[in-house]
Amino acid sequence: MLVDYSTGDDAGVFRLNEQVTLVQTVDFFTPVVDDPEAYGAIAAANALSDVYAMGGRPLTALSIAAFPESGFPPEWAAAIVRGGHRKLQEAGCVLLGGHSVRDPEIKFGYAITGLVEEDRLMTNAGGRAGDALVLTKPLGTGIVATALKAGQAPEAAVAAATRFMSTLNRIPAAVAARNGVRAATDVTGFGLMGHAAAIARESGLTLELRAADLPLLPDVLELAPRFQPKGLRSNRERYGGSVAIEDSVARGPIEPLLYDPQTSGGLLLLVPADALGSVLAELPAARHVGRAEAAGSHPLRVV
Repeated sequence: MLVDYSTGDDAGVFRLNEQVTLVQTVDFFTPVVDDPEAYGAIAAANALSDVYAMGGRPLTALSIAAFPESGFPPEWAAAIVRGGHRKLQEAGCVLLGGHSVRDPEIKFGYAITGLVEEDRLMTNAGGRAGDALVLTKPLGTGIVATALKAGQAPEAAVAAATRFMSTLNRIPAAVAARNGVRAATDVTGFGLMGHAAAIARESGLTLELRAADLPLLPDVLELAPRFQPKGLRSNRERYGGSVAIEDSVARGPIEPLLYDPQTSGGLLLLVPADALGSVLAELPAARHVGRAEAAGSHPLRVV
């Protein structure tokens, strides 16, 4: 039975029975780093993320690849595929096959099938007033990737972005499930504000986020004024009206990071207040960034 569990824009769910739901998702994109093997790993981690964001377990994958017909070394293609397969193996996800085409622009990703048990299910609609907001990865991958394309990204920023984008959301999802989290989303192309707005809307809440507590990649505050991707500006136009931002934050350097489109971003978890200490203890890279409140004049508030 097809059901609406308020999932992300590129995931769908199908209830197999009262205990288990099938999750299917697909994602692919152009390179965000120069290293082909790292690009493949990031593409896999990103595609797997929707399953983890629902509390699910990825089972199988089909690859999607577009490579140029000329001027593209075959060893690059091999490295991309190798990096992706390595990450699928880390997730315990079996690659069944895939499809490739010739295209002037490189693209790579996966269609993923997974399962989620009903008692572990996390959706956009499961939040409650009083929940703590926890973000599991730093923001800024879109800005770093844009600076990298311009040849002006510091090595430390690229290294950190690559490491976090390649990191699976498997462990944060498992920790969340063990601690009674019922609302979560992965932060990807719509940026923090776009994905947080979906939770606020579906859960009937206002989410208050503390700008000073948001985790950020190295150097992104300095890069943000000059290297804003097109998606960042689109996200600001689309979601800005849903956000009440304190003047000091709106005029500050962190404002673009609220809308920066992320690749293989972290999970935004709505954690029951009595489980916050346990979640943060198990996820040392995660940060407590705000709280959920009864619905107010705006779905989102940034202070």
